[in-house]
Amino acid sequence: MARWEPGARERIVVAAVDLFTEQGYDDTTVAQIAERAGITKSTFFRHFPDKRELLAAGQETLSRLLAEGIADAPAGASPLEAVAAGLTRASDEMGPTNRELGPRISAAVAASTELQERAVLKNVGLAAAMTEALLARGTTDPVAHLAAELGVLAFKRGFAEWSEGDRDGTDHLAPYTLAALADLRAASSSLG
Repeated sequence: MARWEPGARERIVVAAVDLFTEQGYDDTTVAQIAERAGITKSTFFRHFPDKRELLAAGQETLSRLLAEGIADAPAGASPLEAVAAGLTRASDEMGPTNRELGPRISAAVAASTELQERAVLKNVGLAAAMTEALLARGTTDPVAHLAAELGVLAFKRGFAEWSEGDRDGTDHLAPYTLAALADLRAASSSLG
């Protein structure tokens, strides 16, 4: 096994998702993931503190992209227009691997209480990053929190629809997340 092969992090995630799909999250060990990825256990631990963190891979990057998109939105943008800019920035970074793994990761999360708890924490982190970016733009606290929560929900809904869609299509994620945000905006207006 090579110690520093390029792409080790992605190979670890793919190997883990494959094993979670085949035998379940609870029955998959770090040693099995490392073996499937063609790395050592110590290399696994250089990339991830434990197997639970595998399914949160990229959370920091996603939070950063969402926040950067919000920060870079035009000065006169409304809070939801800024969130849309964040969704676009983050969505533009999602590629075929994200699309392929999405449904399998969702299935692994649905089958494990531990992973469901981790997914909730991930959503909290994404909302916090967007809230901070909106507050930095001068958005009031309650509006920033609400817009950020809508952004998280739009990303989740858009990603689910995109990843379940036509695998050989060349469509991008951004239209899905933006459509989900528009739907949520329309739905919120009917709350009264």
